[in-house]
Amino acid sequence: MAQAERATRRRGKYRRTLQILTWFGAAVLYYTVFSLLFDTPTEYELRHSTDRLKKEYETLLKEYDSLAMVVDNIVERDRNIFAIMFDSEPYDFDSEYNNQRVGLHELLLTKSNSEMSETLESSINKLESKLSSLEKSYNTLDEELQIVGTKRNSIPSIQPITNHELTLLTAAYGTLMHPFYRTLQEHQGVDYAIPEGTRIFATADGVIKEIKGKNSTSGITVVIDHRNGYTTSYSHLQSVKVKRGQKVQRGDIIALSGNSGLSLAPHLHYEVRYNGTRRDPIHYFFMELTPDEYQRIMRIAQSGMQSFD
Repeated sequence: MAQAERATRRRGKYRRTLQILTWFGAAVLYYTVFSLLFDTPTEYELRHSTDRLKKEYETLLKEYDSLAMVVDNIVERDRNIFAIMFDSEPYDFDSEYNNQRVGLHELLLTKSNSEMSETLESSINKLESKLSSLEKSYNTLDEELQIVGTKRNSIPSIQPITNHELTLLTAAYGTLMHPFYRTLQEHQGVDYAIPEGTRIFATADGVIKEIKGKNSTSGITVVIDHRNGYTTSYSHLQSVKVKRGQKVQRGDIIALSGNSGLSLAPHLHYEVRYNGTRRDPIHYFFMELTPDEYQRIMRIAQSGMQSFD
C-alpha cells in the first residue's frame, strides 16, 4: 500500500513538473512570437525615431544637392564672365571645393544618424552663406561688366607683332645695359628684334594721339590714347600707316618696323603706360598667351641683358 502511494506521489510530481515545463515553454514561445510580430513601446519609439532621422536626413540631403547645384551654376556663370572679359580660361577654382565635398562624405560615413543630420545641417548653413556671398559677387561683377561693356577692348592685351614662337622678344622691362652709353639704365618697355618692314599692330582700341618724326631719339613713333588711362607707344619705325586723330581697333596695322632714331639694329620698342606711369608690357599679353607661354616669355625676356635703344 505504501509503495503504491509513493508511486502515485512520484507520478504526481512528474505531471506537475511536466506541466510547469510546458507552461514555461509556452510562455517563451508566446514571448518570442509576440516580440517578432509586435514592438514593445521602447522598441516602437526607437524604430520610429530612426525612421524620422532617416526621412530628415533624406530631406537635408536633397536640399544639400540642390544648393550644391546652384553653387555650381554660379561658378559656371563666373567662368563665362571671365571668358567674356579676358577671352581666356580662368584658373581652376573648383579643386578645393571638390576636396571639401570628398572629405565631408568620408566624415559622414563614420557618424551616427543624429550626428550625420547635425553635420549635414551645418554644411547646408555654410553653403547658404557661401551662396549668398557668391550671389553678391556675381551681381557686383555683372554690374561692372555692364558698365565696362566694350571698354574692355581698350585695354592693351596682345603683342604688337606676330610672335607665335615668342622668340622675337629680346629685351625686357627693367634695368638693362644701354647699347651706346654702356651703362645700366632703366629700359621702360620691351624690344622686339624684327626685320625692317614688319607689320606693327595696335594692341587695343583707341585714337592716334601723336606721331613723332625720325629726328627724335626714339625715331618715328606712334602713340595711341586708349581713352581709359592707358596709352601705348611704338618706336623706331620705318613708316606710319595712320594719321593723328584716327580711330583704330585692336589688331589694326598702324606702322611698319624700322631702325630710326637712336637704335642699335632694326627692332620695335613697345611701351604701355597707365595714368602716366610706365608698366611692364609683358603683363598685357594675356589675351593671346597661356599661363605656360607667359612663363616662357618671361624667362626669354629676363635672359637679355642689353636693350636695342
